[in-house]
Amino acid sequence: MEEQDFESAQLVTSEELVTQASEMVKEMFHLINEEKEIPLEALNRSVIPAIYQATEFPSLFSVLSGLQAKDDYTYRHNIGVGVISTLIGRWLHLPEDELSMLSTAATLHDVGKIQIGDEILNKPGKYSDNEYEIMKRHTTFGFDIIKRTPNLPPELALVALQHHEREDGKGYPNGLKGDQIEFFSKIVAVADIFHAMTSKRVYKDAAPFYLVIRQMQEDRFGQLDPLICNIFIRRMMELAVGDEVILTDGRRGDIVNSNPLDLTNPLVKVGDDYIDLSKHSNLFIQTLVG
Repeated sequence: MEEQDFESAQLVTSEELVTQASEMVKEMFHLINEEKEIPLEALNRSVIPAIYQATEFPSLFSVLSGLQAKDDYTYRHNIGVGVISTLIGRWLHLPEDELSMLSTAATLHDVGKIQIGDEILNKPGKYSDNEYEIMKRHTTFGFDIIKRTPNLPPELALVALQHHEREDGKGYPNGLKGDQIEFFSKIVAVADIFHAMTSKRVYKDAAPFYLVIRQMQEDRFGQLDPLICNIFIRRMMELAVGDEVILTDGRRGDIVNSNPLDLTNPLVKVGDDYIDLSKHSNLFIQTLVG
């Protein structure tokens, strides 16, 4: 596998970083499929530094714009979840060694999909019950692949196994609840859902930004860890201050302030007018544009 050292890379956009990292993950996953073992040294030298660098862009749009799947969702999704999980880890003030472990676990969370056929992975419609059962097995496949690799922390394998578990016990593969789910798995679950909802895929368009954030707010009262969700939404909206947005009525404006009492509805400047979205029940942010 051809590798690149990102410590000296002069990449200027999030999209360049994510595209190159996605290509490397694609090559790496093909190698894992052949050798049934994680090339940890190559991952740490080439992919993880790119993920760290992608989290350092100064606005929410500049971070997220490169994460949206342009071609192969499967591989870009692994990088997207790695970047978003790393942001959450930083916002939670994780120690550097734990942050590195989280970034690696998040990047490998879907490694088990290498054992799922393309006819299911890339199906442009709803899964049949049988296909869905096959797809769910990627969690146990990933767990087994990571467990076979020597000298990897157990948290990495558990994230692959548990990232579809939910606080209310309605996730899979084991229907775990609350404290039965590892903390890193809870972080990756939040990142996984956010990136999946904000990405265009073969069978659906990306959801509007306000619907994604609203869904995340609702999910913190059942499916997702409320502490992680609250920090994620608050810091995402703070990071969005200064970004240009399109509102649901088609107007363009800039987010000038987040609203700590109503995180999904910030103050937006449109022309010479300031619009407090918390006071407009039918007006929302459709998308970030710059």
